Amino acid sequence: MERIMVTGGAVLDGEVHVPGAKNSVLKLMAASLLAQGRTVLEDVPGIVDVRIMAELLRRLGCDVEHDAQARTCSIDVPAEVGHRADYELVRAMRASISVLGPLTARMGRADVAVPGGDAIGSRGLDLHVEGLRAMGAQVHVDHGYLVTEAPAGGLRAADVTLAFPSVGATENLLMAAVLARGRSVLTGVAREPEIDDLVDLLVAMGARVQGRGSSRLVVEGVRELGPVRHAVVPDRVVAGTWAYAAALTGGSVHVRGARPEHLGMVVAKLVEAGAEVEPTGEGLVVRGPARPRPVDVATLPYPGFPTDLQPFALALAAVADGSCVVTENLFEARFRFAHELERLGADLVVDGHHVLVRGRSRLSAAPVEASDIRAGAALVVAALRAEGTTAVHGVGHVDRGYEDVVASLRGLGADVRREVVADPEDELGPLA
Repeated sequence: MERIMVTGGAVLDGEVHVPGAKNSVLKLMAASLLAQGRTVLEDVPGIVDVRIMAELLRRLGCDVEHDAQARTCSIDVPAEVGHRADYELVRAMRASISVLGPLTARMGRADVAVPGGDAIGSRGLDLHVEGLRAMGAQVHVDHGYLVTEAPAGGLRAADVTLAFPSVGATENLLMAAVLARGRSVLTGVAREPEIDDLVDLLVAMGARVQGRGSSRLVVEGVRELGPVRHAVVPDRVVAGTWAYAAALTGGSVHVRGARPEHLGMVVAKLVEAGAEVEPTGEGLVVRGPARPRPVDVATLPYPGFPTDLQPFALALAAVADGSCVVTENLFEARFRFAHELERLGADLVVDGHHVLVRGRSRLSAAPVEASDIRAGAALVVAALRAEGTTAVHGVGHVDRGYEDVVASLRGLGADVRREVVADPEDELGPLA
């Protein structure tokens, strides 16, 4: 077991680099299954989830080389690949479900374990299933595995309207449609920058997709695709993490690699809270106020405020000069983080999918536990504004989405270290 120890009081200053997006690279890796040959991805983050996806692709028969130092991932896809995504891998990372569309489209079959992942709430697969069935696939659940079978001759094009702009369903149906026979129209799709990144990769591979950046994608199916070399879009959630860390500590951080056009609502809320945000040719410089102003935040699908940054907005509100409301509209269990923030002394009340926050000038150190990737990182950031030294447990979650967050924070002047906890009694005292 490991924990991150954070001593509060630091004012962050310096610069950090934003790598390729976790929420894009995993889907790009899955998309490589659509073409025989070597696909090379650049600016790949050195995170645990990439290693999990690499292992999943290996078990499907691919040869995968992930060079963390060079930030590249090379995927050699054979003419025939397997179709079973094992439970032990899928339960660790929900993004594993993104192999469903490519395998069904190219191999005619997929057996993917019903996924696990972060404890942030229910994320059903109904939209994935409905779309694939519209394309002619037979779909059923067998012993915990979602099994899809394409008809003879492969998937056929279909018009599909999503009841909700699900990112995962958009990605799976898009990857299925590029090899389906005919013209598919996908309406009500997600508009995140990561979707655009996937479209760019698919078009480079030879797919015919129109409507990039909109809620309606028109896909003309092709018979086959080819491997390519592609640079992953920068991670807007990591960029937002560092922007909020600067604002919360009253520091000044140059977030290199951040794309302002992907952070419109995030930047607007930071400015409303009193931060100065200056776009540069290489990213953003964020200068935090001595104490932030309270700002109401409500999460919505892109281009709204991202749910992945809601814990950071909540942490900033906890030290604001006044009261505000943070609303979570996408994942009902995101507020597990709020109860850990209370352990740090935050004054808040959870009411359904709203949290009323009364800001305090400073928090206080306490042992806390991360329940998901963003909650873990947000607890580390919040601890920078706490008196004393905070122990953040469950840091394996953080490793799934961030490259060595301790080194990055130390480079900005924070007193942070990572250590091994050899025995639970070290933290809890003698156990009954």
